[in-house]
Amino acid sequence: MNTVTIEAAKRSGFGKASTKKLRNTGKVPGIIYGGKEPVHFEAPELAFTKVVYTPNFNLVDISVDGNNYKTILKDLQFHPVTDKILHVDFQELNDDRKIIVEIPLVFEGLSEGVKEGGKLMPKIRKVKVKALPKDLVDEIKVDVTDLLLGKSINVSEISVENIEIMNNPGIPVCSVEIPRALKSADAAAEGEEGAEGDTPAEGDAPAAE
Repeated sequence: MNTVTIEAAKRSGFGKASTKKLRNTGKVPGIIYGGKEPVHFEAPELAFTKVVYTPNFNLVDISVDGNNYKTILKDLQFHPVTDKILHVDFQELNDDRKIIVEIPLVFEGLSEGVKEGGKLMPKIRKVKVKALPKDLVDEIKVDVTDLLLGKSINVSEISVENIEIMNNPGIPVCSVEIPRALKSADAAAEGEEGAEGDTPAEGDAPAAE
């Protein structure tokens, strides 16, 4: 598993004035919940970039005044104008307790449909899963090699050991769509075949007027 480490300090003050002062120094307040008691901390905004600005799924080790917490990012608050991070929420992991997270999908292989001129179209980029922390993975691979033109792969066709996928089984995760140009070419070919089939056979009398 990819793991990001954050060095933080325990928050010493609360309230609007204290929080504003904290943010003015380039730091962000946060909370770790899910353990014996909530842990309120502060850390430089730059410390969160590898967790926030990435499509990847990461575990986050947070050190707060020497105490280490194994967590995952659960929630974020951004400033509506500046997009600066205002607050971060992390969930502490318990080895014996399953958690729900979103894992990115990675599509592998060159599909048969793409070879025929189709275009692979991802429908969803992540799936929601439920698993124990030890069974979590960075990504879920989807093999599209056998995917035919005009066909889809559904959630029900994805399987990962010890991980429960919670999305609707009937939802497509990707498909190979037929480009408009290819549809037009097929339609034209069918039209030509139809026209040839309508040609009177040699020796047939013309239709009476």
